[in-house]
Amino acid sequence: MLKFLFLLIMLIPMSLMTSMYWLVQMFLFLITFMFMFMLINMNMFMKLSYFMGMDLLSYGLILLSLWICTLMMTASESINRFNYSKNFFIMNLLILLIMLYLTFSSLNLFYFYLFFEGSLIPTLFLIIGWGYQPERLQAGTYLLFYTLLASLPMLVSIFYLYKNENSLMFMLMTYDLKNYFLYFSLLMAFLVKMPMFLVHLWLPKAHVEAPISGSMILAGIMLKLGGYGMLRIFNTLMNLGMKLNFIWLSLSLIGGFLVSMLCLRQVDLKSLIAYSSVSHMSIVIGGIMSLNYWGFSGSYTLMIAHGLCSSGLFCLANMSYERTGSRSLFINKGMMNFMPSMCLWWFLLSSSNMAAPPSLNLLGEISLLNSIISWSWMTMIWLSLLSFFSAAYTLYLYSYSQHGELYSGLYSSANGNLREYLLLMMHWLPLNLLILKSEICMVWL
Repeated sequence: MLKFLFLLIMLIPMSLMTSMYWLVQMFLFLITFMFMFMLINMNMFMKLSYFMGMDLLSYGLILLSLWICTLMMTASESINRFNYSKNFFIMNLLILLIMLYLTFSSLNLFYFYLFFEGSLIPTLFLIIGWGYQPERLQAGTYLLFYTLLASLPMLVSIFYLYKNENSLMFMLMTYDLKNYFLYFSLLMAFLVKMPMFLVHLWLPKAHVEAPISGSMILAGIMLKLGGYGMLRIFNTLMNLGMKLNFIWLSLSLIGGFLVSMLCLRQVDLKSLIAYSSVSHMSIVIGGIMSLNYWGFSGSYTLMIAHGLCSSGLFCLANMSYERTGSRSLFINKGMMNFMPSMCLWWFLLSSSNMAAPPSLNLLGEISLLNSIISWSWMTMIWLSLLSFFSAAYTLYLYSYSQHGELYSGLYSSANGNLREYLLLMMHWLPLNLLILKSEICMVWL
């Protein structure tokens, strides 16, 4: 575990040297592949120490973090080309990656909280430093205050836990507390990060104002921190969860349906994809709150699938934005005429977004449907509405952006370059190949 941490730390001085953009990126690819091959001789718990360790739950999310952060550099070519403080951009990205790596490999609840909150700072710098509209300051404020306001009660409850149990190690926290304040304060921090309906307003704002790298990290990893935290913490909250989880489950399912309806009224490409993330995460919350095996493994699967799929869709939206200078669906229509080769990628990633086979999303959603319906038959109404409208807004996104007449009336062609096709391939390929090795997602528990 420590060797990867040192590798990432040693890349920081290299990032401050001139013309090192692609070299750092190649090193990140190398680190990702080195980490990937650790699975071959991996037991259920591995590299265990007092501070850092890794089971299959951490492994998948660390690998996703490394992969998405590497692809962020591939997507942010304009920062390198126009030299928008590219050295500081790479350094910021590496610090963010180190924070995420430490978050997912922490075995102690306090360390987890520390790095969980620490990952917010580089994300904030990404939005404020490399965003391209004046409203980015407001979006940054939203992100900061929503997250911090929900997280401070969690810090108090962590101290309370330590006072009662004399340990904050995840494996030793088996004492089942019956404290309502503890239950709400521990969960709210994660539910805001997910984000759950009613505390989701920071997400569309942050996505719309963020540069492509900011959107990719927000959709790919930051939303997964909440789900990961809940999977870790429910060992301690099981007793109260049996009584009170119906609140979050009902709220997230009804909210997911309402957000799906909102998606059908969006005219901003990035905003639509951001709201679709809220809709997908609502099913993940439902699966975790059902407290059964199908729910836990299904939510883990969908988190990884959504990380790759949503990140790829943001890349596509950014490619259209770089050509037309707008994110509006009214201007980005008829793209099949303007960028014919991109049309295939829009189709492949949109179909994965609505859980079409053979994507990993399908496996995750089937597991979650099983788990939530086994919790209560009544949820079938909301789940069927959610699934239907999920397909509806994805088709709306695809058909509205690809079909119809070009807004400008031009009939030139502006296909993507090799870097962009490679970037999209590296999102889509793992998303559709991982289903062949789906037992990884099912055996971590």
